[in-house]
Amino acid sequence: MNHLNCLPQDAVLWGENILAGALPQLAQQGIDRPMLFSVAPLEALARQHVEPHLAAIAGRVLDLPAHVPDVAVNAALEACLRADARAIVGLGGGSVLDAAKAVSHLHHQRTGRHLPIVALPTTLSGSEFSHYFGITETTGAQKFKRSYAVRETTPKRVLIDPVLVRDTPRALLLSSAIKGIDHAVEGMRKVTPSHPHAIMAASGVERFFRVLQKWPAKVETRQALEAGLVSDADLLQLQLGAWQCYFSPASVIYGLSHRIGHILGGSFGLPHSATSCITLAPVIRACAAFYGDKLEALSPGGAGAAERLADRIEGVVQALGLPSRVGDFDLDRAKLPEVSALLTHNYPEEVADLGADASARLDALLERLW
Repeated sequence: MNHLNCLPQDAVLWGENILAGALPQLAQQGIDRPMLFSVAPLEALARQHVEPHLAAIAGRVLDLPAHVPDVAVNAALEACLRADARAIVGLGGGSVLDAAKAVSHLHHQRTGRHLPIVALPTTLSGSEFSHYFGITETTGAQKFKRSYAVRETTPKRVLIDPVLVRDTPRALLLSSAIKGIDHAVEGMRKVTPSHPHAIMAASGVERFFRVLQKWPAKVETRQALEAGLVSDADLLQLQLGAWQCYFSPASVIYGLSHRIGHILGGSFGLPHSATSCITLAPVIRACAAFYGDKLEALSPGGAGAAERLADRIEGVVQALGLPSRVGDFDLDRAKLPEVSALLTHNYPEEVADLGADASARLDALLERLW
């Protein structure tokens, strides 16, 4: 039986320079007294393009580190409770939006009420469209990023505007685009090639590739814009690609590329945006026997769709100068057995995508990623 599970998302608004018109309408839509969740590097963006258009805010939470550590989530929750916040406006990438979802969830546990979220994404990972979030547990012997899926934490409204990504650091913006493609690819694991996810994701992948393949080397986003090498229209295409690649999150399930990323990021500190650059193409090849034939939907051309798509992703990562090896980061190679053990223990179904003798295949894959 085919299925399309829908999330309780009220609206997605997109276009160039829409924030000034869309933000003042939030109060009329039941989003009042919001707490602004963001990070310090985005303060100028918040003060220039967000806060002037909000009727009133309850306060600001800016201490939201990558990988959503539990201590930061608990501190943000307490800030919302003290300020009597009634909503959250999340300005940032996946970690900020994950923190907003986590706080909304915990707020419900404390008060019986979820805090509605308005998402203003500054990266291309797509967290703004989903009910998934992770919290990194920091109190045990080994940090672990635990995943949650809570429908009620899905951002109620998403505002997509190129102004939000104009100053996102180049490496973060472009690597988050690969994370977006990761959603498209791994979303194929449990659906048919005719599923709405496949149709939308195919369009999203092509949007991404069209822009990424012409992106200038070694030039920050703002400088590329000022030089006329890319345009706001290109940025909007990337943002729409992220949406299409993750158009039906409730109908898809993460795969091994994401799970390796969760371990490398949450437990060992690699940048979350960079992990798909390292893992996606090798995982496509390693899992080709399991769902590679479905990737024809994303990479038309007959037999060999998995290899064709992996080559294309690998080529873009290399051309953009994005990280492609675990060894590019400060992680001791001797830790790879720990990575393998955490994956096997916590994500056995995803590891099973590797097929027969999955444990040995996983170890070999991690060595290749190094």
